[in-house]
This record gives sequence, C-alpha cells and structure tokens, in this order.
Amino acid sequence: MIDNYQTTIAKQVKFSGIGLHTGQNSNISVMPAEDQEGIVFKRVDLKENNIIEANYLNVSSAKLCTTLKNNFGVKVSTVEHLLGALYIAEIDNAIIEIDSEEIPIMDGSAKIFLEKFKKAGIKTLSKKRKFFKITSKVELVDGERKISAEPEGGNTLEVEFQLNYKNKIIGNQKNIINFKEDDLEDISKSRTFCLYQDIEKIKKEGLAKGGSLDNAIVIDDEKILNKEGLRNEKEFVNHKILDLAGDFFLSGYRILGKIKCNQGGHELTNKFLRKLFKNSFISSTEEKSNQIIVKENILNTAKKIAASA
Repeated sequence: MIDNYQTTIAKQVKFSGIGLHTGQNSNISVMPAEDQEGIVFKRVDLKENNIIEANYLNVSSAKLCTTLKNNFGVKVSTVEHLLGALYIAEIDNAIIEIDSEEIPIMDGSAKIFLEKFKKAGIKTLSKKRKFFKITSKVELVDGERKISAEPEGGNTLEVEFQLNYKNKIIGNQKNIINFKEDDLEDISKSRTFCLYQDIEKIKKEGLAKGGSLDNAIVIDDEKILNKEGLRNEKEFVNHKILDLAGDFFLSGYRILGKIKCNQGGHELTNKFLRKLFKNSFISSTEEKSNQIIVKENILNTAKKIAASA
C-alpha cells in the first residue's frame, strides 16, 4: 500500500444515482487533480462559494452519514463511501464535481466506485505521499463506544472493529483488516445496513428518503429482507470498516498504525481525529526509500489545516 508518490485518477469518471437521505438524484464527476490538492468537492449547481475541502475540520454533521460544510454554509453529504473507495484505490488527489447536496448512494457500498476507478486507471504524480505514523497510544471513550490508535501494524493501516448488537442477525461481529496485506474486496462491496424497526424513526427525522433494498441491507428481527442475502459473512462489520477508512481519509494523510474501534461510527471517528491531531506526540511523516522520515510536528500541521479551512 505504501508507495512513494501521490496519485490522481487518470481520466474523468462519472456516476449518477439517488441520495440515500435526500432522495434526490445527483450526478458526480471525479476528475484528475494536481499534487497536494487532496480531495475537493465542487457544487456545480451553485455559481459561487461552491468549493468544499474533504477535511475532518469541515465535518458539520455525522448523523448516519458524514456531511461536509464550507465557511459559506455550502454542504455535501454522505461522502464516506466515495472517500473509502478513493482510499482503497490509493487516489490521493481528485476534484469531485456534484450537482446536488448528496453523493449518490449507488448500491450502498464502494463497489461501483472502485470498479470505475479501476477502469479509468491511476496516474502517478511528482510529490511525495504524506503519512501520519502513530508513535504513542491515543484513546477516546464515549460511554460504551471506544476508539484508539496504537503504534502497531507496521507501515500500514490496520483496523480492528467490534460491533455489538442485540439483534441476532448482526450480533457481536468483529474483524481485523490490514490495508496492506489483506484482500479488500469484502470491505469495498459491503453495504450500509439498518434495522427495519428503526426506519420509521429515521424517516421522521427527514433522513433515508432514498433508502431501499437496492442500496441497503434491512434486518427485520431474525430475517434479512434483501432477497440476495449477505455478500459476505461479516458484511455488517466490514461496512463499518469501510466507513472508518473513508472518514479517516478526511485527515488528508494515510495513517500508519493500528486503529481499534468498538461500537463506533461517523461521529466518534470525527471526534477522535480532532483529538488525534491535537497530540504533539503524533508525527507527520513522509515515505522515502522505504524509510519513515519525521518531517514536522502534528500540532503545527493541525494549525495550518485549521487556518486554511
């Protein structure tokens, strides 16, 4: 997974579909970008103040999805699956044009995004790729939810995720994924999910207007309502790992270390990134000739990001 140089997509890729929460159709174009641009969203349905950086400091809401907002109040939501696909595809820089507020949910996973990225190809750029190497344990506990980062796993990201549901179908699922060594196909094609009894409540809150069995797994007591069933044995926890990878990519870096998460989600991940970036014992790193070179203190980097957001 660790290559020396930044990348972008080789040519433009387009997607269309319904938004999971807004229920509105949207069209997006993922286009090549230059070194150091990172991931940038552009609302082409708006004529001004329409640029939104994919940055953890721009997260305005993390309720059932990750929503980004710029200083002018312009939003783009449900970005996590697309960001997870970009992370897995190892695309560091891209401009994403969208004509609505929400990224299309597609099939509820990152599968379709990744298939098109693979066909388009990846272009290597000239600048070095950026990394964060975890050097000391950082932990965040919020009731029964917990997430931590530890200096394990070598020069890659390793995620250990634990789900604990009273529902018998989901149950207590756990998986450990090394993003360098493991096959990520099951992660990329695992879909978002919900309990049938929660749907009415979610819709009363103005969410999931575009949800269906075509883009989400729905569990009713001890039965999966989707006719095709699950795509893999641990699809529930694997989707949570996909979400986490997408949300972590909002750091603008590829984090090297082991992430342990229990009962987490978008909100917990964003709180954790904010805490992580405040700790001076985390170092910003750059890969060069297979050696990790410490470049600058993370605290200073966090200030720079905040100033440019």
